[in-house]
Amino acid sequence: MAKEQAVTGCCQSLSSTDFDETDAAALAPGFHALGDPVRLRLFSLIAASGPAGVCVCDLVEPSGRSQPTVSHHLKVLRTAGLVTSEKRGTWAWYTVEAEQLARLRTVLG
Repeated sequence: MAKEQAVTGCCQSLSSTDFDETDAAALAPGFHALGDPVRLRLFSLIAASGPAGVCVCDLVEPSGRSQPTVSHHLKVLRTAGLVTSEKRGTWAWYTVEAEQLARLRTVLG
């Protein structure tokens, strides 16, 4: 009987009104995009650059990837809504979508 009480006593509801299936579906593409080590590193570099952003040309060396490969990964991050880009001259500059980053952080606790 003691074992039954321990099992019964430990079961509690895990439902949350703060985070539902709709929220999960909205955030899943971002987490999926960050599941790749190269994209996670690029996202970290962009986030560390602050509101001024970072030029794609400055992401090539620290990522250890070619410029076309970096551009591909940045497109995935952009499609997932994690970063935005702005043309400045011939280069694209990237910044983190602050609202999306805040939502991801909230979910992670």
